[in-house]
Amino acid sequence: MTGTRTITFGGEITVPAIGQGTWYMGEDPGMFDAEVRALRTGVDLGMTLIDTAEMYGEGGAERVVGEAVAGRRDEVVIVSKVYPHNAGLGSAKAACERSLDRLGTDYIDLYLLHWRGGVPLAETVQALQGLVDEGKIRQWGVSNLDTDDMDELWSLPGGPECATDQVLYHAASRGADYDLLPWCRERGLPVMAYCPLAQAGRLRGDLLNSPALTGIAADRGITPAQAALAWAIRDGDVAAIPKAVQEAHVRENAAALEVELTPAELAAIDEAFPPPRRREPLDIV
Repeated sequence: MTGTRTITFGGEITVPAIGQGTWYMGEDPGMFDAEVRALRTGVDLGMTLIDTAEMYGEGGAERVVGEAVAGRRDEVVIVSKVYPHNAGLGSAKAACERSLDRLGTDYIDLYLLHWRGGVPLAETVQALQGLVDEGKIRQWGVSNLDTDDMDELWSLPGGPECATDQVLYHAASRGADYDLLPWCRERGLPVMAYCPLAQAGRLRGDLLNSPALTGIAADRGITPAQAALAWAIRDGDVAAIPKAVQEAHVRENAAALEVELTPAELAAIDEAFPPPRRREPLDIV
């Protein structure tokens, strides 16, 4: 994948701009082997960023990831996320240890607060920094935090050590474009986009079936999903983490790394899905 676009987190973790998500993996034992194969295929194709969470399948997805990366841990970057209620000084270490055990590794590359809960951000930052100091995680970040939350985070001791904010982002859900993404760009903070395909249209059925994306796909000989992924990573500071189990979809996602949309194509998507003109709350699922 020579020349493939990359994203760097925390100044030291560099990965291709399209990785692999695992939401809903690890829930059906009958799908375990297929899910493992899908992740391994993705890594073979260069999608070395794998995102998971202790919430997904209540640890089941982390077990899938652990099996998929067994024997090739040094080839991948693992992102996992801690429940808000586990993100305190007395609980984050234990939660991280459980994730490490399920993943079959002694460190997590990026460990994120899954969403904001009742634990004060200052306490969570202290807990996450402690895990960095102990070598259990390389970097830490957050997920589902909007601009006001990020302002608060940045004001805290250690807050600017945050390596990413992972948010729901696709062409039909682009509230982040108004102020969160500009805020992150000003600080050199890369963003991770989850559900970049709107869950194959389940979140917004008009995305992959829209004339804008289907027209681009027909003209370019690509799929609407590939056009949607190319849109998500268009500016070079967003990584997309689509989930796929079928091999054809895994290969499709990987090939989207080579798709660069033209200004005319980007304008067509803007016309179909206009950028917000006022502040909108982030979509969260």
